Amino acid sequence: MLNLRALGSTTSMRALILSDIHGNLEALSAVLRDAEGHYDVLWNLGDVVGYGASPNEVLDLIHPLAEINVRGNHDRVCTGQTSPLGFNPVARTAALWTLKELTPDNLAWLRSVPQGPLTPSAASGVTCAHGSPLHEDAYILNMRDAWAPLQQMPTAITFFGHTHIQGGFSQKEQDWHEVRPRYFTRNDKEHWILDLGPGTRHLINPGSVGQPRDTDWRAAYAIYDLEACRIVFHRIPYDVTTAQGRILMAGLPERLAERLREGR
Repeated sequence: MLNLRALGSTTSMRALILSDIHGNLEALSAVLRDAEGHYDVLWNLGDVVGYGASPNEVLDLIHPLAEINVRGNHDRVCTGQTSPLGFNPVARTAALWTLKELTPDNLAWLRSVPQGPLTPSAASGVTCAHGSPLHEDAYILNMRDAWAPLQQMPTAITFFGHTHIQGGFSQKEQDWHEVRPRYFTRNDKEHWILDLGPGTRHLINPGSVGQPRDTDWRAAYAIYDLEACRIVFHRIPYDVTTAQGRILMAGLPERLAERLREGR
């Protein structure tokens, strides 16, 4: 088991880790209901808005709950901090729509969210980032992408998002492997446990709450249990039909509604 002192904590703590909510109120609400009573702190890895049609409602939920918030690339573009020209036409349309929809208070708060990587106060051996901890916009999709962060990060565990793919990468000395939760259904809620062995370094993606892209449409999240030295990955169904309806009623591109059911 990992040494809790090495992780910067000697107390029991469970962190609910969310990423890439993307304005999907139905998915976020389902996750918060499912995780209720099973976590002590919430770490938000960014891209709270963009794509989905409920940016203000999602921000109203996340803002008071999250101990750590890391800005995502959509958070920057949807608040006018970065040009949308680097986005594809569908993402650009959603970003410009979101910028117009955000309330003044939510716009100001989202603009204040810091760039990662960040270290939680109660777990100094953990890093939270949106994309790669070496560059916030870089994707970690394969072992080649994971090699440098695993070598260079000063912490044993880095949580990241951005790819919308649940899982991650682990290294112990010369042993490298990809982490992919193994689920058996696509309708009921399921979980998968990753035990953290001694001397192992991890890059962990909790998956996307609001727009998964690993062919599993269900909302994804993870809970990190410091005392048990394990990460529990979760997938839960949510009201996709209502989330799709909100997108269509807002006049956003139909593709944004279609992909919620496809999980890609």
